[in-house]
Amino acid sequence: MKRFFTLLTLGALLSSFTFFSSIEEVITAMKAGNSTDIARFFDNTVEINTPDKSNSYSKSQGELVLRDFFTTNVVKSFTVNHKGENSNSQFCIGTLVTKNGTYRTTIYMKLKGDKQLLQTITFEKQ
Repeated sequence: MKRFFTLLTLGALLSSFTFFSSIEEVITAMKAGNSTDIARFFDNTVEINTPDKSNSYSKSQGELVLRDFFTTNVVKSFTVNHKGENSNSQFCIGTLVTKNGTYRTTIYMKLKGDKQLLQTITFEKQ
């Protein structure tokens, strides 16, 4: 019986680590302006909102839109202002500083199956 509860506790701990590691990897990729690493977490469709474009895209289209944004707006830094979770979702609100300006950035991820998948990224010029 002790072994069962130990395994149950260990399983819960590992799944919560997986739950939080996804958004941490996206934050790390955001700091580097790495669209390829961010796109690894895209759902089948992802909503990307920039000052110039706002639409839902397939994974490959979304990566191109994000790459174009980062090419035009070379990332200097990304600071997390707030991060949290709600049921089966995670979110992060941060400040993205680029060579062309500062953007309030919102990242929203949702649990699908056993993975956190990115649903929405919004860049609002400040």
